Amino acid sequence: MKKYRVGLVGIGAVGTEMIKILRQRKFPASEIRIMARSERDEEVAGETFRVVETTPEAFDGLDVVFFAGTEGSAGASKQFAAEAIKRGCVVIDNGSDFRMEADVPLVIPEINGAALDGHKGLIANPNCSTTITLMGLAPLHRAVPIRRFTAVTFQSVSGTGRAAIEELDQQARAWAAGEFIENSVYPRQIVFNVLPQIGGPKADMPGYTSEEAKMLFESRKILDAPGLRASATCVRVPVFYAHSIALNLEFTAPMPPAKAREILAASPGIRVMDDLAGGVFPTPLDAQEADDILVGRVRTDPSVENGLALWVVGDNIRKGAAQNAVQIAEAMIARKLI
Repeated sequence: MKKYRVGLVGIGAVGTEMIKILRQRKFPASEIRIMARSERDEEVAGETFRVVETTPEAFDGLDVVFFAGTEGSAGASKQFAAEAIKRGCVVIDNGSDFRMEADVPLVIPEINGAALDGHKGLIANPNCSTTITLMGLAPLHRAVPIRRFTAVTFQSVSGTGRAAIEELDQQARAWAAGEFIENSVYPRQIVFNVLPQIGGPKADMPGYTSEEAKMLFESRKILDAPGLRASATCVRVPVFYAHSIALNLEFTAPMPPAKAREILAASPGIRVMDDLAGGVFPTPLDAQEADDILVGRVRTDPSVENGLALWVVGDNIRKGAAQNAVQIAEAMIARKLI
């Protein structure tokens, strides 16, 4: 099997998970070269890596490069992606800078892997909540087109990065000790609270945040459904890992719950956990460190014609970010695009 020289820009929560997943999935890497702002050693899953400074020359000789920036951060890809491509690398970007560019494929391999064909060196990873939502929605949409959907997300703090994980942990400890609860990452206390704002205000969508807008525009692009109507409310919750999404779907024809479960159970990357009477449904703890997206609470939505409601849960750091990026690279190898 051909081996590939792999680059990784960023060694935060997503970058660390990318290394774990590359090893777990036995990605054919002859080298993993990690780049960041400063040189140092980093230990990941018992393996020590030498981190080098991100410079144009650091991309020399690499085949594929993952940019692992967390959502909302100023992407290193803006500064270095073009340089990496010029030096012969395929770039897979986890950030949001290029997702809506017309000539940049926005890919979830189980859904629209064919979009990789004809790429120009740069592929974008969707937003984590979009990926988790569409994994549960797209198989049903292929069977019976969806006219409209609404989503309420319950997003874990790991989507903000390591500092937010530490803040939730510190706040929980402070509460248990009866101490003053400090906050710096989020504008308000996150422990035992929910914050109905993720991202900043979207200027051209009054009342919506940038995270909510991503759900609409990224879904349309990935599903190739420019007329799809969607609305989202994105909420940060005091959970360390995994995002949960409550979905209400309106189809163009009936979609009985039994049929939906059958379709989802047969779809790659999906595990159905749906037995309300038996107390079987997905939770963030079920999804943490799981490769699959978990779906449950599948039921008719009687408020609209041809309506269906369901609950979708996935690890935002794995399938929502790092795992999806690695799967993109695997799909490109399979399609002989690298």
